Amino acid sequence: MTEVQTLVEQYLDYLEIERNRSRKTRENYGRYLGAFIEDQKIKTLAHITAERVRNFRVHLSGRDLKKNTQAYYVIAIRNFLKYLIKQGYEVLPPDRIELPKTSRRDIEVLEYRELERLIDAPEGDGLRALRDRAILETFFSTGLRLSELCSLPRYIDMERGEVSVRGKGDKLRIVFLSDGARKAIKKYLDKRTDPEEALFVSLSKSGTALGRITPRSVERLVDFYARKAGIPKKIHPHQLRHSFATDLLVNGADLRSVQSLLGHANVSTTQIYTHLTNKELREIHEAFHGKRRGGSAR
Repeated sequence: MTEVQTLVEQYLDYLEIERNRSRKTRENYGRYLGAFIEDQKIKTLAHITAERVRNFRVHLSGRDLKKNTQAYYVIAIRNFLKYLIKQGYEVLPPDRIELPKTSRRDIEVLEYRELERLIDAPEGDGLRALRDRAILETFFSTGLRLSELCSLPRYIDMERGEVSVRGKGDKLRIVFLSDGARKAIKKYLDKRTDPEEALFVSLSKSGTALGRITPRSVERLVDFYARKAGIPKKIHPHQLRHSFATDLLVNGADLRSVQSLLGHANVSTTQIYTHLTNKELREIHEAFHGKRRGGSAR
């Protein structure tokens, strides 16, 4: 193991133990830093230069990755350098590495009519259809991350409609189930006969529960129902989280409340959604502003 690889392992331990980051965060940072080290043949700290970082960014751009995805790699490198400086190492200053400028077009939100068609797409009263409808309703009601939804326990307080969720950084927050989500979950659970403790389970072709549902299975079912609903673009579960946040802001929720409901550590992360609501606000302005003035107004 090279000097840099050893320091990366120490940094990942620091993230998990000292910073209380999740195992998934550790894996992601390990992958981002590992790609940089391998692509630029980094063996010592002296090899981490501005030129090599630029070359790596050119490499990422050539892979046709979204700007947001490219930013994750760069953020990992910057944070690793910040850690090294705290440990007393002389390395490339992190502020010499600029983050890629991301476009709001990288975040796509479903139109409300598309969202309604998607949620209504599961048909019938079979266990699979009831489960899938409950998943879609829960996504839009709570704004949960994919991993959070898959981790939900079977036994939740349906009367209060509140669910305690452990999100990024092992932080707890409360999310709320709408009437529609509660009804969909109840119908689904009433149909269940298995002893599994997970709220959402994978099902065999015959309808037998096979344990907790996987994120990949949820991704597939969301894509399946989006196509069934006639939505002409690929839909990922995270877009339902985007729709949840945008819907709250358009209807008057304040940014700090939305931040809490989404489980964002920093309000700056939530602020991206204010840009997404600009189109909605323009339409409201055009529909309601200045109507009394008429053509003869002076």
